[in-house]
Amino acid sequence: MNTLPTFADVQAAARRLDGVTLRTPLLENARVNARLGGRLFIKAECLQRTGSFKLRGAYNFLASMTEADRRKGVVGWSSGNHAQGLAEAARLLGVKATIVMPADAPALKVANTRASGAEVVLYDRVKDSREEIGMGIAAKTGATVVPPYDHAWILTGQGTAGLEIVEQAKAAGVTLDAVAAPCSGGGLSTGIALAVKGLSPGTTVHAGEPAGFDDLARSLVAGTKQTNAKLSGSICDALLAPTPGDVTFALARQVLGPGVVVSDDEVLDAMETAFREFKLVVEPGGAVALAAALTGRLPVKGRAVAVVCSGGNVDHETFIRALGRRPS
Repeated sequence: MNTLPTFADVQAAARRLDGVTLRTPLLENARVNARLGGRLFIKAECLQRTGSFKLRGAYNFLASMTEADRRKGVVGWSSGNHAQGLAEAARLLGVKATIVMPADAPALKVANTRASGAEVVLYDRVKDSREEIGMGIAAKTGATVVPPYDHAWILTGQGTAGLEIVEQAKAAGVTLDAVAAPCSGGGLSTGIALAVKGLSPGTTVHAGEPAGFDDLARSLVAGTKQTNAKLSGSICDALLAPTPGDVTFALARQVLGPGVVVSDDEVLDAMETAFREFKLVVEPGGAVALAAALTGRLPVKGRAVAVVCSGGNVDHETFIRALGRRPS
């Protein structure tokens, strides 16, 4: 793309999504604030339709397509949340969807994707290329590829959550010092940053990533796209993109502050805190920004900070493991 998306594009996406996506709450907890010495807000996108923020970008993409292209169908690839968001967006708009998903994706996410009417094609995350499989399907059927993050229509749709964060904080009488969101390929974090900077230029925005899969954080430091050494190995199954997207990285260099990186154990602790204090069910990948705030990696003391809990599609075993953590 020669031109990066703008704040106006996020505003246009918000108009398309009006009445489709939920305006999820911005939550605060007095005990957590006392512990951290500041004000921490959670944007509960785990309560969004399909259980994550992904419906925002997927619906905005499909709604921006021509009717002729929608009739040919869409194809996407995802470990789960984009799959569910795209499948539901396609159902709402009457579009045929085929989703390429890793064979080790959580069973709940595969089942939910099929429940929205999409055809699911499974692949081996280590041996196969999901992009090659998806592009092959598109070539045979004429379907449009809907990428999980690296497209202006996707990231500006995700960015509508950022508009809501600033507006909801303002309604509470708060100007945010910082906002953080989980990051895989960068669509959510850059989209939110575009929105937040448009409404509150002094607020910094940060991408949260799991340790060992912090390609965006390292890329921002290096000034060039970096690649993760591994393709799997974190509890944060939703955040294992190997490298930032072309569009998302170009935008990240303009709108994002330094990345914040947390361990799997810190993510599990954050999931436990989210449930105990905020009554939220959050999946591992959805809890990385909250983990950064709770550990001080993203400072809250003396400040007002908002973090996005981006998804709640967690399998029972992982959630039970998180709830078994000792409260800090």
